[in-house]
Amino acid sequence: MAVRLSGAVRGAAAVLPAVVLVLGGCAAPAPDGPSSREIQSLLDQHARALLDRDEPGYLAALDPALAPAARTEFDRLAKIPLGGWSYRVTDVDRTGEGRVTARTELGYRIKGYDSGPATTERVLDLAERDGRWYVTGDRAAEGAPQQLWQQGEVTTVTGARSLVLGVGQSQERLREIAAAADRAVPAVGDAWHGNWAGRVVVLVPASIDAMGRLLGGPADSYRGIAAVTTGRAGGGPTAPADRVIVNPDAYAVLGAFGRQLVLTHETTHVATRVQTTKATPVWLSEGFADWVAYRGTGRTAAQAAPELRRAVRAGDLPAELPDDEAFAFGGDADALARAYEGGWLACELIADRWGEERLTAFYRAVGAHPARDGAVEKALREVLDTTPDEFTADWRAYLGERLG
Repeated sequence: MAVRLSGAVRGAAAVLPAVVLVLGGCAAPAPDGPSSREIQSLLDQHARALLDRDEPGYLAALDPALAPAARTEFDRLAKIPLGGWSYRVTDVDRTGEGRVTARTELGYRIKGYDSGPATTERVLDLAERDGRWYVTGDRAAEGAPQQLWQQGEVTTVTGARSLVLGVGQSQERLREIAAAADRAVPAVGDAWHGNWAGRVVVLVPASIDAMGRLLGGPADSYRGIAAVTTGRAGGGPTAPADRVIVNPDAYAVLGAFGRQLVLTHETTHVATRVQTTKATPVWLSEGFADWVAYRGTGRTAAQAAPELRRAVRAGDLPAELPDDEAFAFGGDADALARAYEGGWLACELIADRWGEERLTAFYRAVGAHPARDGAVEKALREVLDTTPDEFTADWRAYLGERLG
């Protein structure tokens, strides 16, 4: 199919509402402004007000210019079942007389879905007026993404194993996505016996441009990608939470099979996140996600790898497994398809020859290595009793057998 599946993309986070900092009652503040500890204390109180749905407490001391936007955000966040909302002040700089800038990390958790928070960086400007400190500016740090609730009213659909949050989408579309995600979770669990939540959060923005803003990148990079998964590889059980972000334009042109394939692929990334590290090559992480998605569907190699089949039949058999750069978005779509197909057939080869349990053991062994160098080589030797040269030769022969 023309629309390809994504890899894992780092990102997911939240937005920091504006607050006012009130210090020391009526006493004049210290000349250098509030300390990190004082700002942290105020933000902790503000977070509690949001989680308690205490609107007066949330809005009590806002700078008047920021109150309308904060009230809108407060209302939109009511649609999301928050299980946590916290701030961490990372730096405070004095920027002038009676003015400071605070850099913060905001994390939020969705109740029943996230073991760790989704995080983002925010920058706040504070000014002193008549002995009180106010937040006068609130913006994303450079490169930080926008959040879904900043893009409009949020519609929530709760599935049996999924939570789908959409902006500008119909309930019918969101329910269909939730149903596919609900089917994806047990399919992944049947193939990957790991410690993961067994649930998935899916975000559906209104457009490809809105998707780009959620990912902090240009929309054109994702135009042919049906979905991506955000998260931090290898971060452990408390790592920032994953989010599957659907490209509504590309997803809409897929048939039922393609849509299911997309969500099963992306859910695999969520499930394998802890064991996917800097040591894991992209061909393995993407190939394994495709292997899980195609597992049990009855699709032939010719059906699942049409671009690579054309290349093999034309005598253009790849010499090596695809490198990480071959999976970059925004390039040649046919070359990207061949990279995904090659990674999938490498995982198919392992499952066929050594068995599914060895494939998952191989995946874990590669991710457990402390660095990229030597990771695949060591796992090939210890798990599959082979070498990189032998495996590459076997893979090339397997391409000829399955696609020739």
